Parts: sequence; C-alpha cells; structure tokens
Amino acid sequence: MVKISYQWIAIFIVILGVAVAGAYVVTARNSTATAPAASPGGDAATAVPAAAAAGNAKFMHFRVGNRNVKSIFLDGDMVWIGTSGGVIRYQPSTDKETVFDNRVDGILSNGVFHVSKIGDRVFVGTYGGGLSVLDPATQKWRNYNIPDGLADQFVYDVKLASNGDLWIATWSGINRVRGARLDDPSQWDIYTMENTQGGIPNPWVYSADEGPDGTMWFGTEEGLTRFKDGAWRHWKHSDGLGAPYELVRDAIKFTNDPAKASQHHARQKAEQGMDDVKVAYNPNYIISLAVDKQGVIWCGTWGGGLARFDGDTWRNFTTADGLPANHIFMLYIDPADHLWIGTSGGLARMNDDAAGFTVMTTADGLFADNVFSMANTQDGAMWVGSFGGVARIAGH
Repeated sequence: MVKISYQWIAIFIVILGVAVAGAYVVTARNSTATAPAASPGGDAATAVPAAAAAGNAKFMHFRVGNRNVKSIFLDGDMVWIGTSGGVIRYQPSTDKETVFDNRVDGILSNGVFHVSKIGDRVFVGTYGGGLSVLDPATQKWRNYNIPDGLADQFVYDVKLASNGDLWIATWSGINRVRGARLDDPSQWDIYTMENTQGGIPNPWVYSADEGPDGTMWFGTEEGLTRFKDGAWRHWKHSDGLGAPYELVRDAIKFTNDPAKASQHHARQKAEQGMDDVKVAYNPNYIISLAVDKQGVIWCGTWGGGLARFDGDTWRNFTTADGLPANHIFMLYIDPADHLWIGTSGGLARMNDDAAGFTVMTTADGLFADNVFSMANTQDGAMWVGSFGGVARIAGH
C-alpha cells in the first residue's frame, strides 16, 4: 500500500495534474492563436465537424478536458490518443471518435501512459491497471497484470524488439516477454535492481527503445540502462548525463519538483547527492528516451536538458543552446530522421546541423506549451499532445 501511495503522488507530479474527464472538441484556427481553455465534465463529443473545420486551416485544436495527452500514434486513418481519462480512437475523415476507459471490460485504469500498435493488437500501458491489449479480431480487451507475470501494475512504455521479444517498462523493473507470447507465463522475465546486481540502478523505469544493433536501452529515475549480450550496465549524472545544476539553475522556471510531493522522490534525490537542491532539478531522472538510426541515444531529463550519448561520450543541450526549456517530457524521431523534443516550454526540432533548434509554441499552433507526445502523418502534418488537448498542425 505504501508503494502505491508513493506512485500515485509521483504520477500527480509527472503528469501535471490528473483530473476529471472532459469533452472532446475540435476547433480550427487559420493563423496564430492561444490555446483554448479545457472543458471539464461530460462524455466525449465533437462540437465542430473536423472535415468542415479543416478547410485551409493551418492547425486545429482538439480539447480533451482536464486531461493530459501522454501518447499518440497513427494507424492508417485512425488516431489513437492516450490520455489521463482513457484512450480516444479518432477518425478525422468521418469525424468519429470512440472512448475506451475503465467502463470497458478489460481496461482497469483510465490513466494512460502509453498507446501503440504491435502487430494487429493495440497496447495500452496504464498507471495502476497494468497492460491492456485490444484484439482487433474480437474487439475484446485483455488485461495483463501482476498475476500474469507483469512486474508492476504501473506500465510506462512498451517496445517490440527486432528479435520478437516484447519489453515493458514498469515502476518495479523491466519485463521481457520472449517472442511476445503474453499468454504463456513461462515466457515472462522480470529484471530488477536485485537480480541485475544494480545493472538497473532504479526500479522506476520510464522509457524503452532499441538501438540498430539490437541493444536495448531504458530510462530510469536514476540514469540510463543498457541491456546488451545478456549483460546490464548503467550511466548516471556523474558519468555525464544531464547538465550541471550550476549551468541550468537560473533557467529553471518549471516548478513541479517531485521531491516536494513524495517521500520516495525526496529520498531518491538525497541518495543521489542532491538533497540541497530545492528546485525541480534531477538530471538522473530520464522521462523520455529515443535511439536514432546511427545508434546515438537521446535522453530527456528533469531539468538537466537534453543529453546525447554515443556509447562513449556525453553532450548536454540546454536553453543556452536554444531549447525552450530544460525539462524534457518527450523525444520523437520522425520519418525524416528529425529529432523532436517536447518540453515544459514548447516543442523543439533539432536542426540538421545539430547546432541549434527550431522552436514551436502556442503562437505556432500548439494547444499548450507543455508537450508530452506527437506523431507525423505521411503528408507531414503533426499531431502534438499537451495537457488539455491535441493540436493538428498542417505539414510545411
């Protein structure tokens, strides 16, 4: 019970306020505009038909009420949106949406950290409700939780490796499901701090990705972890992860410091030698992770900026280099191999020369400047998730 209590407190901090369900509404804008206010209460509903609203609009806003949009993925002409009030499946061409929440058999939690499609199935990682999987053939949801082999009921990320294994990042370690055979208990492995002899430095694992050589990488609350050739290794701030506090101290505007709301986070910060840092800064705390085609690992930290690791050397990027903020919530590599960085102060794209960033804010069409998720359509349009809604921004 104590562990779950700490996790709920941490969730509240990380997602900037999980709250009530809100209306799902689309509004169009032809030029710059500020984000519309969240619409609390009510079931999912569309106020303006998307097809009619689109026209030549530069961007459209989709309100989801007092919810946080943690995950987006595109499946043909369908958009799947993971929120803190359930999953929304939206079809722009028909302007129809379906909401999947805990009123649906097989989904135990409305809070969604992750949504993706693996094979024919849709995978939803929740906080407190385990892993929920939709079988398109039957249109039935199947929930996988601790009795099935899941390390923890809080699931933050899911990644299918090139060898067919399924990796699941949880807040009590990492699962590997060999061959993605979820219904075979013998195929589930659990990796923890203890059984990896500290190779996983912290039980709270937030992100997972695979390198081009098959190496698996994980972002934890205490640094970066690698699984390669059956062995575990990790790197922390002391190794170069995240910018030094002295460099970013004056640029920290984001006020949500997990250590002020949770004994767990306060203890973690103290154990990591930062008990005298009283603001929202922990460079070991990796919320987002992405590995590019060259095998470079990118880590988004809590106040320490964007960290680049080539396997040997670290380099950190901060607001001094052009980022809009040093709290990095999302990393996304688009089909053209551009790196996008979702921050507490806007969305940034790393320039092709890796020497700077192009920044977007609400003035450019974002619903809000805190960016947690995004995806690209084939025509270059972007779907970007924030607290309270989603923006669809036309391709350039």
